Amino acid sequence: MTGPILVTGATGTVGSRVVAELRDRGAPVRAFVRDADRAAALLGDDVELAMGDFADRDSVRRALDGAEGVFLACSNVPAQVDYEIGAIEAAKAAGVQRLVKLSASAAAVDSPLLFPRWHGLIERHLVRSGLPAVRICPGFFMHTLLMSADAVRATGQLFAPAGRARIAMIHARDVAAAAAVTLTEPGHEGARYVLNGPRAITYEEVAVHLSQATGRRIEFIDVPEEAARQAMLESGTPPAVAEFLVRLFRALRQGLDEKTSGTVRALTGAEPRGFAEFAREHAAAFGAAERMLT
Repeated sequence: MTGPILVTGATGTVGSRVVAELRDRGAPVRAFVRDADRAAALLGDDVELAMGDFADRDSVRRALDGAEGVFLACSNVPAQVDYEIGAIEAAKAAGVQRLVKLSASAAAVDSPLLFPRWHGLIERHLVRSGLPAVRICPGFFMHTLLMSADAVRATGQLFAPAGRARIAMIHARDVAAAAAVTLTEPGHEGARYVLNGPRAITYEEVAVHLSQATGRRIEFIDVPEEAARQAMLESGTPPAVAEFLVRLFRALRQGLDEKTSGTVRALTGAEPRGFAEFAREHAAAFGAAERMLT
């Protein structure tokens, strides 16, 4: 590899880990970021930074100059489809040799779920673009649970309209490791990889793992959909996001992310991380007893 790999979303949950994985592999990395100080603190002082924003098309083109590969990841903002399609076109014009898009397992242009529908539209454009590309499609992220960390820490209760849904949750590190493989090794062009965790677990099991990791009793409270929607709206969650989350949990209860596979192992050579490891890593966020932290 002669040119760097441009990592967009480089300070995000997955993107920052992709940077670390690529560096461990000795690949040249360029991080596309908006805040240089935050990026340096998170990624290290010696990572090449390209300053810019998806909304600034010129900054995207500058960041792509000389890049051989691209990791494409954008947060779920209203302009996400336009931003990512614009980046795909800019990458094609720049002669990028491989683009790896962070998508979603349920991505489809006709999905009833907002964000998977957006990913479906972007995936369709990527396939039609003719760029050598790989789609990395994780299911339900373990890191989604951090949205509940404050409430768990304050109340000892985990609230969600999850019922008895069984979810094969995936760790962000496993997603990043899979992405790094497809960015640096040949033979993956055109592939669409669905990633999930080692086994499907319920929110009751999540509460057990959090209890063990924190040293305090944490109880799962199943919440009706309307109560969950109202609570999110009252906490300031945008209506579109609240509606997406309610519909997502409905789909999860119907088995959306219940299936597991050996994709992470096949790509990385390692077993995917289980939720118990995630719970230990983030025990402090969920209110670990002081004795657990010493």
